[in-house]
Amino acid sequence: MRKIVYIMAILIGAPVLLKAQLNPLGSQFYINQYLINPAFAGTDQGLKINGAFRKLWSGISGAPVSQSLTADYGFSKVGIGLNVASESAGLQREIRAVATYAYHLKLNNEANQLHFGLSGGFTNQRLENNDVNGDPNDPLIGQYNDRKTYIDGDFGVAFTSSKWTIQGSIPNLKSFFKKETIKQADVNVFYSAISYKFNFNEGLNLVQLEPKVAYRGVKGFDNIWDAGAMVSIANKRILFTGLYHSNESGTFGLGMDFQNKYLVNAMYTTETSALSGYTNGSFELNLRLNLSKK
Repeated sequence: MRKIVYIMAILIGAPVLLKAQLNPLGSQFYINQYLINPAFAGTDQGLKINGAFRKLWSGISGAPVSQSLTADYGFSKVGIGLNVASESAGLQREIRAVATYAYHLKLNNEANQLHFGLSGGFTNQRLENNDVNGDPNDPLIGQYNDRKTYIDGDFGVAFTSSKWTIQGSIPNLKSFFKKETIKQADVNVFYSAISYKFNFNEGLNLVQLEPKVAYRGVKGFDNIWDAGAMVSIANKRILFTGLYHSNESGTFGLGMDFQNKYLVNAMYTTETSALSGYTNGSFELNLRLNLSKK
């Protein structure tokens, strides 16, 4: 029974946490790029606070749940930030917290900038004793939970202009450089993306279209392409997002930004083709308080 509890926790928890990386939080593509790239911490002067909640496979006990909270502050050429994320699936829990330092270098044109970011912090993975259907004092569970919290971090770079955004990042530096690290959730290998803004009309009638293509690696799986666009209307007050992922899933979002200060955004990601006949997709809610000066 001990071995069954332990093995089932790994077999059930590991794949669903891994799936969270196959379809990561949709907000990382447009709403909160700091989630995936530390170079975006403090790109605007002032404070921004973002929160996200996502639940997969509604109606299934032990279904994956993702939560994140970020805060970043920009001043002069420097940005600082804090990125805290929580993942749960079955018995498994993961908490990751990193602090970020970013440097924003203006080029010959003030709208053209280079951004560099480095994050450092910790990741902790454990089994939740209260959810064990059996003996919570099982020594095998204790051995799993006795594993040390390990130091982790991220690195990212980006180029931005009034039109272009070109970026690349290496999340989970510990896993990238030390292949023996146990990996249940931190399996992102790299992230890269390019986007271009098209502006139509001006003032309150401004309509902006930003197509984006992203390419990311997930350890143990084929690399994934993401392609789509965000359309904002009424001077960026109403946001529509649509993305197609090469694992045959799609992400769709609708948001409202009140006074460029309070943002509410909802997103839905369909299941991958292999699971679409068995489960629903995932629903994600994003909130943002923007006290920055643009």
